[in-house]
Amino acid sequence: MKPRTKQLNLVLGSRGGVRVSEAVADSESDAVNPRESVERMFRDLRSDRQGLSAREAERRSLVHGSNELQRRRGREWPGEILRQLTHPLALLLWVAAGLAVVSGASPLAVAIVLVILVNAVFAFVQELHAEQAVEALSAFLPATAVVVRDRAEQVVDARTLVPGDVIVLDEGGRVSADARLISGSVQVDLSTLTGESVPVTVSADSTSNAGALVSARDIAFSGTDVLGGKAMGLVFATGMRTEIGRIAALSQRGGRDESPLEKQVKKVAWLIACVAVVMGAAFIPLGSLIAGLSWGDSINFAIGLLVANVPEGLLPIITLALAVGVRTLAKRGALVKRISAVETLGSTSVICTDKTGTLTQNRMRVTRIWMPSDVLTFDADDAATDPWPEGTVPRRLAHAITSCCTAELREGPGDGDECDSGDPTEVALLRAAEYIGEPRNVAIQAHHTIFPFDPELRRMSTVDRVGDRFRIQAKGAPEEILSLCVRIVGSGASEHGLESSERSEVAAVVHRWAREGLRLIAVAERSATAEEVEQLSRRDVECDMTLLGIVAMIDPPRPEVRAAVAKCHTAGIRIIVVTGDHGLTARGIAESVGIGNAGLQVVTGSELEGMSEKDLDRLLYTDNEIIFARSSPEEKLRITDALRAGGYVVAMTGDGVNDAPALRRSDIGVAMGRSGTDVAREAATMVLTDDNFATIVDAVQAGRRVYDNVRKFIVYIFAHATPEVVPFLVYALSGGQIPLPLTVMQILAIDLGTETLPALALGREREEPGLMDRAPRKASQNVVDKAMLVRSWGILGGVSAAAVMVLFMTTLVSGGWTFGADVSSGALEHTWKLATTMSFLGIVSCQIGTAVASRTERASLRKIGLFSNRLLLWGIAFEVVFAAVVVTVPTAQRLFGTVSPTWYQVLWLLPLPVLVWGCDEFWRWTRRR
Repeated sequence: MKPRTKQLNLVLGSRGGVRVSEAVADSESDAVNPRESVERMFRDLRSDRQGLSAREAERRSLVHGSNELQRRRGREWPGEILRQLTHPLALLLWVAAGLAVVSGASPLAVAIVLVILVNAVFAFVQELHAEQAVEALSAFLPATAVVVRDRAEQVVDARTLVPGDVIVLDEGGRVSADARLISGSVQVDLSTLTGESVPVTVSADSTSNAGALVSARDIAFSGTDVLGGKAMGLVFATGMRTEIGRIAALSQRGGRDESPLEKQVKKVAWLIACVAVVMGAAFIPLGSLIAGLSWGDSINFAIGLLVANVPEGLLPIITLALAVGVRTLAKRGALVKRISAVETLGSTSVICTDKTGTLTQNRMRVTRIWMPSDVLTFDADDAATDPWPEGTVPRRLAHAITSCCTAELREGPGDGDECDSGDPTEVALLRAAEYIGEPRNVAIQAHHTIFPFDPELRRMSTVDRVGDRFRIQAKGAPEEILSLCVRIVGSGASEHGLESSERSEVAAVVHRWAREGLRLIAVAERSATAEEVEQLSRRDVECDMTLLGIVAMIDPPRPEVRAAVAKCHTAGIRIIVVTGDHGLTARGIAESVGIGNAGLQVVTGSELEGMSEKDLDRLLYTDNEIIFARSSPEEKLRITDALRAGGYVVAMTGDGVNDAPALRRSDIGVAMGRSGTDVAREAATMVLTDDNFATIVDAVQAGRRVYDNVRKFIVYIFAHATPEVVPFLVYALSGGQIPLPLTVMQILAIDLGTETLPALALGREREEPGLMDRAPRKASQNVVDKAMLVRSWGILGGVSAAAVMVLFMTTLVSGGWTFGADVSSGALEHTWKLATTMSFLGIVSCQIGTAVASRTERASLRKIGLFSNRLLLWGIAFEVVFAAVVVTVPTAQRLFGTVSPTWYQVLWLLPLPVLVWGCDEFWRWTRRR
């Protein structure tokens, strides 16, 4: 075969080094098929079992690049900052700052600009967290690797590995690149790639390579841990060409969409802008043609209308309210990296959850052991009891377990699982043996022979010398072990031939327990002579065995999950299990925690792969809960995209590398903080520090509360637009005969002074009764709807405007004013200032009633309690003090154009809060009825 030629564009680096330009798109490994024979791979990679030379490896590193994950070009921060500065609400704040300058309040304009800048920088920093997933992926690549170079094993920097290298894989290490095994076998933890909770044996002799590449049993993948064994592998992919690199590329391609609140806030901002601009523009001809004002006065009053309509405090209040939600969730064990995601949680309609480590404790535990004469049941904590005597069936089974294991229970602080070494399944078996009474690690010795677990045979065995004979112990899949057995132990530990009826009984137990989602291991043994062991092959050794029992294990569900699932169902949230585990195991766990009570369907990865988009939509767009088993990263992405296309708000949980793209693509990516990988934590929007599924439900509840509270303070802020706008309209429609009831500076004092703290306090309001008993709102539902506008502008704002105008006119008339009289000088000027002061104080007084009324959207104040929100009481107190300063302190009087009212005029303000709240309470009562 004629070798391919390549053109390499070598560029001299800034430090004299040499790098390969991106024009090199081809490489030797691109044509290598890892499923072909090892000899063919050696030929295609131009290597052999003695590895490469150091010079050849250095040459190939120029062609293939460094064995590390490359990050796409980062964000252009000036553009991102500019995007935050031009958000619609930020634009309104810019307008407000400009109007403040025009109105002569330059310090206020500076304060508004600072608010804009702080919000922009804060939002930008929050979004940077989502860009760190690929850097976290790099943590899965070890710093060094053992490689055969120049016909000798040597330790090299893992970044220097190239296709064609021969690497050594040993227990306790981590695979440095995708490699085809050429000798030996190892047990690897593929959970970060496939979600499979059980360690997998990969062997050079394996022939089970059907299905996806990640399921091949003769390939070790970059970033996976070696739990046991030793092997040598031929590297065929490095860097971004590895399986983990492919996932990194998927994670980078996934973009971040705006949250529902971000979209709705933009709509509200444009609504406010349109109303403000239309009213301001309409006032100019209205004031000039109808009221007879000069063009200059008309423009000034139009500016006043704009200031009255622009809620200067809305953006910082929303940001701070969401930040409070972030802190609240952090106390509950949920770290939110993007503050707008707090609200998105509240609209979650589907939770796509992994099984291992999310619904379960991620710790294998033996629950039952079947023996012909008895069934042993184990406590949840495997508490030690009186040991079974030597020679009994349980002790024989326990001894066979400890002998047929390569794991070890180690002493350590707390004597917990973190001190143990080896396969988690074997660790669980050893703990069960210890429970029965077998001394810890009694069988730790140099086995005569170990036949490691074979994925095709689905069993392993060990051969140990006992005196002048040999003891053979085997464990594995029940159907495989049962086929090797010809005898079974009886009640008195005696043995007899295995009858067909007993085989049927064992098969029934296996079927019944498997349907419960239990992982089953059969244990058998036999005695052999030295001649039998030395002369016979594995197949001949593993025969004529005696069945001792069937061990049932489970990765137990978290105790809080069942209640959390029930709460999800009450809240109208559907749960879909997306896992790399077997469907039968996943189904058992799901049903045990209450998932699928209304119907549960299991779909395998191969079935999902064969589904058309319409078939998938038809499957997902129902009320049934589903288990997707043996799913791949692409399939998780496909499920997420299909759900989102159907209008669902999706929360995807995960802990492994394989979850990163789907976590990033979903509306809310939820990663596990303890058992999760750095990749998942960086790609996710929220990280559970306690790995507790119940925390997700708490977060959803908190999200709903935040959204409701956002609506509450929007109602509160919008309600003040009416009493602020109506005075200008009265002035214009009267042709200037009625003096202006409110000044621009007084409006700014209300918008940025008196209303801010009560609005923030509404963001801390407790949830209303029945918050988690209602269906999730749709993502398209407007945060500002018709009912809200009727309530804020009509009920609360209308009553407030009427009360304020009554106060203003009463003060004017009582001071000697008559219709059309000039108030620009003389005694009437003081009367007019007093009247505007009363208008200002009247709006503040009505704000108190509005704040109390806004605390609930439908429920009565009696149900939530008048004094349950102490922050609101402090906010109202500040509001009263601030208003008192504005109307009594001489400097503030000159700035805001106010005067001090008399004591009896202050008494006029007292009934206004009750009036405003009472009208709203009556309106809510009619809605409830």
